[in-house]
Amino acid sequence: MFLIGSGIKANAQKLKFLIPDEAIVQYAGSIGYFSVGAGYEIFGNKRGNLAFHYGYVPENKGGELNIATVKLSYKPWVVKLKEWGTLYPFNPGFFASYTFHKDLSLFFPSGQYPNDYYYWSEAIRPHLSFSTELELKPPKALTNVGVRALGLYIETNTNDFYLINYLQNMKTLTIDDIFQLGLGLRVKF
Repeated sequence: MFLIGSGIKANAQKLKFLIPDEAIVQYAGSIGYFSVGAGYEIFGNKRGNLAFHYGYVPENKGGELNIATVKLSYKPWVVKLKEWGTLYPFNPGFFASYTFHKDLSLFFPSGQYPNDYYYWSEAIRPHLSFSTELELKPPKALTNVGVRALGLYIETNTNDFYLINYLQNMKTLTIDDIFQLGLGLRVKF
């Protein structure tokens, strides 16, 4: 019995990396009207982030959409704000989103258009993003239940389609036409 118990404990320790380091909620920002996610700190210095989101757009906000997103970002600069917080002023990132919808497919149907007429996917969008995050020390009530920090962030992003259209139509589009904005909260464990 001891061997079985120690074997289970050893396997649980090996799978510990699957437990997220943070829970995330985000409003807007190209990944849904509202999204929820889980994130992982991926570098030893805790400046890299890998996050997985599920986003939803309701029917009355532009058509019902379900969106899955994978985000990768890095925090190159850190500004300590006394003992109560930390500011990460400029965090570049990349993310890819997939929109689940009956009218959007991974590839355009063959035979409908000449080969290479459309060079992008209808459902997948790669994005470049930039964010600013304010990480706050949580109240004692939250630290007692395992919350290490709260992160409030604002993120702007653009995707391949918007960027190409901007470069081809610079006389008509402005740079703010191609960027989207999102606001979010990270609960860090």
